[in-house]
Amino acid sequence: MEEIIQSFFNSKESTVFILKLIFAFLISLGLTYAAIPVILKISHRKNLMDEPRERSSHDRKVPNLGGIAIFYTIGICAPIFAYELFESYKFLFPALVILLYIGVMDDIVVIRAYKKLFAQIAIAVMIVIGSDVRLRSMFGLFGIYELNYLMSVILSIIVFVVMINAFNLIDGVDGLAGSFAIICCSLFGWSYYHLGEYNYPMVILCVIIIGSLLGFLYYNLSDKKIKIFMGDTGSMIIGFLLVFTAFYFIDLFISKDNPDVPHYHLQSAPVIAFAILILPTIDTLSVIIIRLLNKKSPLEADRNHIHHKLLNLGLTHKGATFYIIIYYLGIILVTYLLRHIEINILMAIVLSLGFVGAYLPNIILKLRK
Repeated sequence: MEEIIQSFFNSKESTVFILKLIFAFLISLGLTYAAIPVILKISHRKNLMDEPRERSSHDRKVPNLGGIAIFYTIGICAPIFAYELFESYKFLFPALVILLYIGVMDDIVVIRAYKKLFAQIAIAVMIVIGSDVRLRSMFGLFGIYELNYLMSVILSIIVFVVMINAFNLIDGVDGLAGSFAIICCSLFGWSYYHLGEYNYPMVILCVIIIGSLLGFLYYNLSDKKIKIFMGDTGSMIIGFLLVFTAFYFIDLFISKDNPDVPHYHLQSAPVIAFAILILPTIDTLSVIIIRLLNKKSPLEADRNHIHHKLLNLGLTHKGATFYIIIYYLGIILVTYLLRHIEINILMAIVLSLGFVGAYLPNIILKLRK
C-alpha cells in the first residue's frame, strides 16, 4: 500500500513538473514572439538600427534590440516557473538587469569598451562571490584538481568575462548565436533532467531560454522587414547564462561526501562542458592566433571569424550557420562517446577537432585559388 501511495506522489510530482515545463516553453515562446513586433515598430520609428560596417555581414539597416525581448521573456518566466533558482542564487537576476542596461546602452549609443568590461567584471564578481557560482576543481585537467578559493574565484571571473565576449563575437550571421545557444541549453537541460529532481529548476530555465530564442529566431532568420538582431544585449545575457549553466553542470559531478579526498562522478565533466561551449571558445582563440601571426593587436577587429570565412567561400548566412552547427555537434558527440577516457587526452582531441573546424575554410579557400 505504501509503495502505491509513494508511486502516486512520484507520479503527481512528475506530472506537475511536465506541466510546468510545457507552460514555461509555450509562454516564453509566445512572449518573445509577441514582444519583438513592438520593438521593431519603435526601432523603425526612432531609427534604432545596426548600420552596415566594413566587417558587417549584412548590407542594410536592421534593428538590433532583440535582446530586450529575450530579457523580457526570461525575466518574467524564470521567477515564476524556476523561482527556486532566484532563492538559491540571489545575485542572478541583478546581474541580468545590469547586462540589460549596459547592452541596451551599447546597442543604441555604443559605449566605450572599458565601461562594458567593467560592468561584465562587476556581474561576474556578483555571481561568483555573492552566489558562489564558480569552478571548484579542474578534475585533473592539466594535472590540477581542487582549486583554492582565491584561484577558483579569479579563474571563474575570467571565464565569465571571456565567454560573455566570445559569445558576442559569434553573433555575426543570421541564426548562428541563437541556434548555438538552443543546442547548448538542450544538452545541459537534458543532462540536468537525468541527474535528478533537485535539478528540475535548471531544466526549466534551459527550456525558457530555448523558448525565448525560438521566438527570436523566427524574426532573425526572416529576409523581410521583420528581421531583427539580438544585439549586445541578447548576446551578453545568453552568454552569461550559458556560463552559469556550465558551472552548475560541472559542480554536479564533484562528490561532496569527503571534500578532502578528490572524487568525481564523471572525470571528464569540465571537458564535456567545454565541448558544449566550444564554438565561441575556438572561434575567439583562432582569431587571436591569426592576429598575432599577422603581427596585429588581438583586440583589432577583422573578418577572420569562422562565419566570415564560410561567407567568403560563397555560403549564405543560413548555409554558414548550418555548417558550423553540424560540425560542432559532431565534436560534442565524439566527446560524449569518449567521455570515459583520460581527461587530458580527451581535451587534446576536442581542441584538435575544434581548430580543424576553424581552419578548414581557410584550407578550402587556398585550394580553390
